[in-house]
Amino acid sequence: MTSFYITELKNFMSKLLATNCFDSFLLAEANISTAVEYTIDGHINKDFYTREELEDEQICPYDFSPWSAMRPICYEIIKGKRSPSRFKFVFHLMPDYVPGVLKGADDSITPDQVKALVLTIKYENGAASIITGTAFHTFLMDKTLDAQWDKTMRQFLAKKGILYSEI
Repeated sequence: MTSFYITELKNFMSKLLATNCFDSFLLAEANISTAVEYTIDGHINKDFYTREELEDEQICPYDFSPWSAMRPICYEIIKGKRSPSRFKFVFHLMPDYVPGVLKGADDSITPDQVKALVLTIKYENGAASIITGTAFHTFLMDKTLDAQWDKTMRQFLAKKGILYSEI
């Protein structure tokens, strides 16, 4: 687990809310505090869909909603003359990308053991940070995936032009 302090807030917020920069993630949850508190549970509500729609992997491929679908909603809540008091987004890397991250970790870890590669983005008191994390379906002693996920995020942030310092 590593914490990244975002050093160029305006650039970061633009990339987070107005571009596809983070569209390889699913939104597990969002909490946004403006004049009121907004809480979004990113779980797909399976009761909303028909059986046929649930079987169609184009409609419901994941347990959580893609950030690309939730980004416009969160942007509408956040945009305005005043910054939100705070927000927190919990992202999971889309499962399609997990094998790529695993390439740099221990060969014994398989994609089906990985529950989530997590990214928590927090904004409060005019500052933003990103915290990495990993979750597994079973307990693993090996921590190479944690280190690989941190390395992958450093590369991701550099590639996307997001400046940071490590906390």
